[in-house]
Amino acid sequence: MVGLVPKTFIGLDLGGTNIKVLAFNADGAAIAEGGMSTVDDGTGVWLDRARTVVLAVMAKCPSPAVVGVAAPGLPSRDGRSIAFMPGRLAGLEGLNWKEWLELESPVPVLNDARAALLGEVWLGAAKGATNVVLLTLGTGVGGAAMVDGRILRGHINRAGHLGHVSLDPNGALDITNTPGSLEDAIGECTLAARCGRRFASTRDLVAAYRQGAPEAAEIWLRSVRALAAAVAGLINVLDPELVVIGGGIADADEALFEPLRRALDDFEWRPGGARVRLAKAALGRTAGASGAAYAAKLLAADPTQPIGTVPPT
Repeated sequence: MVGLVPKTFIGLDLGGTNIKVLAFNADGAAIAEGGMSTVDDGTGVWLDRARTVVLAVMAKCPSPAVVGVAAPGLPSRDGRSIAFMPGRLAGLEGLNWKEWLELESPVPVLNDARAALLGEVWLGAAKGATNVVLLTLGTGVGGAAMVDGRILRGHINRAGHLGHVSLDPNGALDITNTPGSLEDAIGECTLAARCGRRFASTRDLVAAYRQGAPEAAEIWLRSVRALAAAVAGLINVLDPELVVIGGGIADADEALFEPLRRALDDFEWRPGGARVRLAKAALGRTAGASGAAYAAKLLAADPTQPIGTVPPT
């Protein structure tokens, strides 16, 4: 495909449950999609499924096409594979996607949270922004950050694990040995411990909060205030123009955003009156595939830039 301008940009999003593929034209309009269950049974059958779906979508689209991949784990330094993802998706670590898919063009590979952020910057709630923090609130808390148009990667590609910032040095250790982490303060993974098993899910907790239950309000607002403290700290470190909140817990909508804004009124440093915008993520389950496709588009436009670098406007 040397010398040819791509007409189609395809994103492959590898989830623990589903494989999703979306194809876009240069303007960001979706033109084809596909998917199937992942089947992560330790045999590597998911690999054949991923290739089948990508090739099927590619056959529906104008050529030439370029492909990007969003996957769990830590990407390699060159952004062409996942270097570290033990215990899941056998065969993912070290896989060269360009060779596996038998493509002529390089295939950028991103951590799924970074891909979601890129998707929101291209087509979603952060469209056009170059300084953005994304937090995804669900079973755990994920995240990614873009500073001056560059996705932060760090020394070993660990940057962006924003759920593992410490809010309490005397708190219990989370899965990364972080004491009193944001993830443990609001993630579904610790809800039973935080509420004494009074609520089966965060959805149930929020429903009770909306109905005015005092015990629900105490538990929920404590978690939201912890989130606000973390967001205020991230604002000081990264100086974003926008903080995007996604994941299933973001579906609490104003039950989340209204107390979060009030707490940020207490915590956020606002030099000269500057106030960081909050927004709910817009792309939902398509964010990862959208961001992977955008990464492929950006790489095709300028192969000299690091994966996920957005050109200045």
